[in-house]
Amino acid sequence: MPADAPRTLGPILDAGIARLRASGSDSPRLDAEVLAAHVLGIDRTGVLAHPEMPVGPGEAERFEECMARREAGEPVAYIRGLKEFYGLAFSVDRRVLIPRPETELLVDLALADVVRHLTGAPRPAGTAPLRVVDVGTGSGAVAVALAVALRRRGMAGAVEILATDLSPEALEVAVENAVSHAVADQVRLAVADLLPGGDGPFDVVTANLPYVPSAEMPELPVAARFEPPLALDGGPDGLDPLRALLSRLPDALAPGGTAFLEIGADREAGARAAAGESVPGWGLAVHADLAGLPRVLEVSRP
Repeated sequence: MPADAPRTLGPILDAGIARLRASGSDSPRLDAEVLAAHVLGIDRTGVLAHPEMPVGPGEAERFEECMARREAGEPVAYIRGLKEFYGLAFSVDRRVLIPRPETELLVDLALADVVRHLTGAPRPAGTAPLRVVDVGTGSGAVAVALAVALRRRGMAGAVEILATDLSPEALEVAVENAVSHAVADQVRLAVADLLPGGDGPFDVVTANLPYVPSAEMPELPVAARFEPPLALDGGPDGLDPLRALLSRLPDALAPGGTAFLEIGADREAGARAAAGESVPGWGLAVHADLAGLPRVLEVSRP
């Protein structure tokens, strides 16, 4: 067979699975199948259904490159350049944290609260739009997913969404995602350390801030080490960014407003204590994710 003759998918895929298994991947078959689908421009179902599919030399070479990157521990999302979140595909690279499934709870809670504000009582003509801010937006996943969900409900015009991040590089990715999902006119992006001065108050605040204790950073899985440390390191006890935002809420959150703040699954007690110190007398609740772990601290201003 000529060196540049197409080979078939089955043997190439099997070899890739074996390589990833040997490298210590937790999901070698899934990783190889997803990356094969990415290289071939098909979905994973097609990979599973057609092991006899011919694979050209160029495609085989690109698959080899993907395998090498995954063997080194690079997350599949970075290799593909995208990650699914809240039913949407988001562009991601090493400038931003990869959106996690548990963070979808932030969107659910914020969406329900926005809908409550908009439908709970009649809104007279000329009422100012509801104001929402997503702090530490990264790829823009939470803000964009919320904007898309509100557009589908016909509520886009009644809500203003601001998304902030300390990293200008991260906001470049967020802009790309806002444009690709056609909500660039609904989501305003700004470089800011938590909140821009003089831009409040807001009716709803969302935030997925870093919450990994600094001492645990070297112990993170290899894949997480490809992500920006700025998006992970939460200081000595993992609560420094949360405390900083909580201290800003008296100025940033409107009366009757609510903040939804993602926390580490083992940080509930510390998060509650921090909220009690910064906003005494405000309402506090913690929402569990689908795994039953404490995931979102809800802080409500009376």
